[in-house]
Amino acid sequence: MEEKSIQDYYDDDFAICYGCGRLNAHGHHLKSYWDGEEIVCHVRPEPYHTGAQNFVYGGLVASSMDCHGTGAAAAAKHRHDGKKLGVDKMARFVTASLQVDFVAPVPIDGLMEIRATIEEIKGRKVTVAMTLTVNDVLCAKGRMVAVQIPDDYLEKYNPPGK
Repeated sequence: MEEKSIQDYYDDDFAICYGCGRLNAHGHHLKSYWDGEEIVCHVRPEPYHTGAQNFVYGGLVASSMDCHGTGAAAAAKHRHDGKKLGVDKMARFVTASLQVDFVAPVPIDGLMEIRATIEEIKGRKVTVAMTLTVNDVLCAKGRMVAVQIPDDYLEKYNPPGK
């Protein structure tokens, strides 16, 4: 795996996400890395992420898959377009759809491993399949359609002086 995470390459303007933004002091600071042809991240739940006694709140599972999936989409599109991490600006993606199937309870004291594989890259759209395991037990499966944020997003939605 690479030393820097995919999220470490995001421009500062897009590094404020609650789930993965390195500049969000209150966020999860999720980190995703290439591992062969997959993109992997690890999330250690805190005791306050409890949904039921000894198990993780489902929202943490879904939000972790959400941020990991968009990071995977960004990295895959970057690679697909022949761009290099740390050299070429990385495009950011947002979630168009996210389906999460909860297969088994997620233990609160386990390390969640989320693995993403890219199903399709078509223009500005990337389809990502994910699995979430704890101690090699499948706990959730997900599928995401991520869409590349337009280049003029900041100018259009955050005009100067606003």
